[in-house]
Amino acid sequence: MKKIVLLLALALFIITSVQAQKTDTLSITLENVKYPYPVKFMPINTEGQDIKMAYMDVAPTITANGKTAILFHGKNFGGYYWANVIKALTAIGYRVIVPDQIGFGKSSKPFIHYSFHQLAAWNKKLLDTLGIQKTVVLGHSMGGMLATRFALLYPDKTEKLLLENPIGLEDYKTFVPYVNTTQQYQTELKTTAESVRKYYQSSYFTYWKPEYEYLVNIAGGVTFSADYPRWAKVAAMTFTMIYEQPVVYEFQNLKVPTVLFIGKEDKTIVGKGLLTPDQQVLHGQYRFLGKQTAAKIPGAKIIEFEACGHIPHIEIPTEFMVALTGSL
Repeated sequence: MKKIVLLLALALFIITSVQAQKTDTLSITLENVKYPYPVKFMPINTEGQDIKMAYMDVAPTITANGKTAILFHGKNFGGYYWANVIKALTAIGYRVIVPDQIGFGKSSKPFIHYSFHQLAAWNKKLLDTLGIQKTVVLGHSMGGMLATRFALLYPDKTEKLLLENPIGLEDYKTFVPYVNTTQQYQTELKTTAESVRKYYQSSYFTYWKPEYEYLVNIAGGVTFSADYPRWAKVAAMTFTMIYEQPVVYEFQNLKVPTVLFIGKEDKTIVGKGLLTPDQQVLHGQYRFLGKQTAAKIPGAKIIEFEACGHIPHIEIPTEFMVALTGSL
């Protein structure tokens, strides 16, 4: 009897695991992914191409305080993972703008020259189009690099700069071996839903939970699309953008109030797979990089989170929201 119970338990575990890891095919502009709020599009013409930039524009759920926040997502994400942050900010009176950067999420995936300067300019255009004069800018991961560039270019437009485990706290090209965009494209083509899961489990979170699986379903789902080679090519192009366009040397030039939110267990390195294990331990140590970066930014504050990795707003949502809203 005991053996039968154990066999049934094992069968249930296998079935549950398979169901948890089931990933559906998604289009590379995520038409079949439901975002937490209605999505609109801003038309853009660049390099002879008509493209569109997706964004959510969410009104406050209490009396408006007259302020706006714009949220910049990370490289492996889109506006869909900001739901709880949007809810927290609108609940204290903020209007919240959540763009999918060109090349990401529901936005177009053009073959163009990607630069943080150009992405920042398109976000300024979005704000201008919406009649927004000034905004709090919150950037996570790659979005932190973009938010930094935005604040450097448009300090009068930036009320406050909030950086959540931003990448670019080191100059990756000084220690990560160079690969050109074509070589990186070949690497991107090898991505699978399972490789995404393993990367997220090992790199982004201190402890994996089933509720994180939706992130894998999106990032892994596009790999089944017939158009995935376009997604992969754009991912390679933005990898090159990150590698070749550091912001680390300009933190001291920031002229806006800045707060860093740092999960201390984060060990993210762009191009980590190109390093040996011995080299990896020398870099991406956010428990040190956060403090070093805060020291470079005039008047910056830093809020650190124990037992937290790369995405505090998902891994420790309550603690992060308290820190975020308290910083505003």
